[in-house]
Amino acid sequence: MVDSTAGAIRSEPVQLNSLLEEAVGNLSLGLIIFDARREVVFCNARYMEIYGLMPEQVKPGTPVSQLIQHRLNLGLKVRSKPEEYIRERLGNTLVAGTTVQEFTDGRIISYTVHPMSDGGGMATHEDITGREEMSARLKQQYELGKEQEEALRVRNLQFDTAINNMSQGLCFFDASQRLIVCNDRYIEMYDLPPDRVGPGTTLSEIVDLRFEAGSFPAMSRDEYLHWRSKVAVSAVQTDSVVELRNGRTYKIRHRPMPDLGWVATHEDITEQRQSEVKIEHMAHHDALTELANRVLLNARLEQTLGREEMVAVHHLDLDQFKAVNDTFGHHAGDKLLKIVAERLCGLVRETDTIGRMGGDEFVIVQAPIADPADATSLAQRMIDLLSEPYDIDGHQAVIGASIGISVGPGDGTTPDRLLRNADLALYRAKGDGRGTFRFFEPVMDLQMQTRRVMEQDLRKALPAGEFELHYQPVVNLASNEISGFEALIRWNHPTKGVISPAAFIPLAEEIGFIVPMGEWVIRQACATAAQWPENLHIAVNISAVQFRNPGLMQVIVGALAASGLQPTRLEIAITETVLLHNKEATLAVLHQLRELGIRIAMDDFGTGYSSLTYLQSFPFDKIKIDRSFVKDITENSGSLNIVRAVAALANGMGMTATAEGVETREQLDRIASEGCTEMQGFLFSRPLPAREIERLFLLGHEAKPASGRIVAA
Repeated sequence: MVDSTAGAIRSEPVQLNSLLEEAVGNLSLGLIIFDARREVVFCNARYMEIYGLMPEQVKPGTPVSQLIQHRLNLGLKVRSKPEEYIRERLGNTLVAGTTVQEFTDGRIISYTVHPMSDGGGMATHEDITGREEMSARLKQQYELGKEQEEALRVRNLQFDTAINNMSQGLCFFDASQRLIVCNDRYIEMYDLPPDRVGPGTTLSEIVDLRFEAGSFPAMSRDEYLHWRSKVAVSAVQTDSVVELRNGRTYKIRHRPMPDLGWVATHEDITEQRQSEVKIEHMAHHDALTELANRVLLNARLEQTLGREEMVAVHHLDLDQFKAVNDTFGHHAGDKLLKIVAERLCGLVRETDTIGRMGGDEFVIVQAPIADPADATSLAQRMIDLLSEPYDIDGHQAVIGASIGISVGPGDGTTPDRLLRNADLALYRAKGDGRGTFRFFEPVMDLQMQTRRVMEQDLRKALPAGEFELHYQPVVNLASNEISGFEALIRWNHPTKGVISPAAFIPLAEEIGFIVPMGEWVIRQACATAAQWPENLHIAVNISAVQFRNPGLMQVIVGALAASGLQPTRLEIAITETVLLHNKEATLAVLHQLRELGIRIAMDDFGTGYSSLTYLQSFPFDKIKIDRSFVKDITENSGSLNIVRAVAALANGMGMTATAEGVETREQLDRIASEGCTEMQGFLFSRPLPAREIERLFLLGHEAKPASGRIVAA
């Protein structure tokens, strides 16, 4: 190789050639020189090292095409086919320039061509794999840095957007109580000037700004600053609820940071607190009257008993409220209850509690009292005030009040016991004529227990066959003959004997037993009457509770079908109370009964509410004049006038007028002279069992004339 160098540079001295050879051999670049024929003239050791060549593979005269092929064999990446690539490299005129070669093993080699004047050229080859990798890594790091910078910018934007769209106010403070950042909501909540609140603003400065804006709790500036500073330095998580003077309520969540700063969220919970207060109020108060409900009433009563004070519990029930409610509608009834609540509130003290138990029942806890006389005074004042007329939408309504009173701790040491005993006393007050008050007495408890026993016996009486029907004749005063009978129920108790209907009918109505019992009465009466002469009617009383039962029509039709009794022989007697409940639906049922041929009678006429209105709304077949008027007809001009008016009214409207409870000849003569067309009462006959009726009046199945009978059979 030295010889080839010497041949190439014949004009240089031997020593210089040696130095040049040594210098070229130690170059970090691979060097190759080729002549115009594209044959190797010289290459250094670094060139051979780069491409893994042996000296004999690059000796002078070696075609450059072989070296290019060798590089292709090493995995040089080219876009064209190998032979085309070689032709392109050798056929083109040499042009100075640098080319970067990539090999499949990952190496990157840069070579630079320098054309020479004789047509040949020189090329330097440098392995830049490491440098390119470093450059790639730097570029990657640069790109990563750019991405991270963009991501940070996006995160900052997102953070800014997020905190400024939070429903809570947010603020960060450092350990020196200086603001790091806060969101727009925080500034808005406390009505702070945005241009005066920013990073570096101290807590005390923000407190001053809040005072200026009036968004501050009911404490002084120093008190509030001391409290917030104490929370800040405590390094303890705290949740606080703060009520501001402007009416807003905020919940502040304080969370300490590791650097002794803190972050706090401020949430406006004004509406939430108002809702909670409203829900709390609704849970303990009646929705209509705003009075205490049973839950709150029990709690207040429990507190009073715990203080060992004397307390009076008034259980109040409105008399005639249902009539007003049904006559004028539920809307008017609700207004009446509100007025009652207002009147009661004007009577009691702040220490007393008024509660509505539902419907038209109220309870007043009067505590403390010094003596039961205090309860007497309040009860009488309540009765007097509640009995005064009410103006409801232009209509005047009059109701009353009945009150039962228990006094603790004597009548009970628990709310349940006192309320129960007051209820027992109320039951007595209503039984004594209403519009009055009664104190609880131990005997009332015994009576209630007796009532419960009767209720149990009553429910067992029907399947046990303890009921029996008695029949009282109805006499036509014109013909002086029996026109029909009224069926009246009797209870033959196995141990107590015969129990008066007045004792068990109200109880049966109250507990709903009147429905199955009434069904039995209808079926039994129809079955019995079907065996009697066809000219006799049978009358059955139907209570308001029965009439509200949707199965009543089916029961009546079924009884007629089973017995074979003609519908025209059946008479249904109702009171005005029946029409008080859903008048339109009741009238519809009455018309259906009339279409079947069944006769309809108005019972106990004159003792109810708005009788003339009902006579106008439905053409009754009969009016039965209550026995209370007949009883006093010979001594009381008022009763006489009522009987006279009712008889005239019935005759004028084409109805039968039947006088009930006729017991003397004088009463009979008077009702006959006043225009009554029928009578029934002890003067003719008491109610008798069917077999006695048949024996006395129906021998031969013919209606027996009543002429001359003025005593009971």
